[in-house]
Amino acid sequence: MSETSDVASVPDSAASTVRREAHLATYSREQINQVLDATHLAHVGIIAADGRPTVIPTLFGREGDVLFLHGSVASRLVRTLADGLDCCVEVTLVDGLVLARSAFLHSMNYRSVVVFGRARTVEASEQLHGLKVISDHLLPGRWEEARQPSETELRQTCVLALSIDEASAKIRTGGPTEEEPEDIALPIWAGEVPIHTSWGTPVPASDLPEGIAVSDAVRAGLRRR
Repeated sequence: MSETSDVASVPDSAASTVRREAHLATYSREQINQVLDATHLAHVGIIAADGRPTVIPTLFGREGDVLFLHGSVASRLVRTLADGLDCCVEVTLVDGLVLARSAFLHSMNYRSVVVFGRARTVEASEQLHGLKVISDHLLPGRWEEARQPSETELRQTCVLALSIDEASAKIRTGGPTEEEPEDIALPIWAGEVPIHTSWGTPVPASDLPEGIAVSDAVRAGLRRR
């Protein structure tokens, strides 16, 4: 099981210290966790066995100060991380377009987190728990509704655990900044365009028998959104 640190901030390191736009950085565990919990997809960066840098998207879940990553036992990601090699995990939420008068100063409002470390393959006794954390991150309550993994499915699945010991977040909000006085005088619209992610109306599977209602977990998720 995972534990939550009492330390309010993640200790910075050479890898996790933000240098570019450092004023946007935070090492607060609370803010790092908020960003991680607000998104469903992570990108994991590794140096593969052939020496090539590789980035792989994957489902994940957080419990305390541990990320659980989902993978197939046959995947390059799992084979690489099982060897104890370093990796980084990144998530980003795009909150808006920042449109300046100058093309050079265009930007985006976003929330991002990068976690560095070495993942470990969880023991068989912890595998189901890790999968439940990932499932509940995707949609809380869905694990209890769904059929549990079979032994065959578990043998094909790997769960990796990565401690959130080296991490940082970057968060940008607001409109365009640092524009020159002569640019501000130009008759060009400037400002921000918010971007929102919302859930749509559930669409039943094509082979779903009649009479099966949308599940409680889905309805609860729609209410939260």
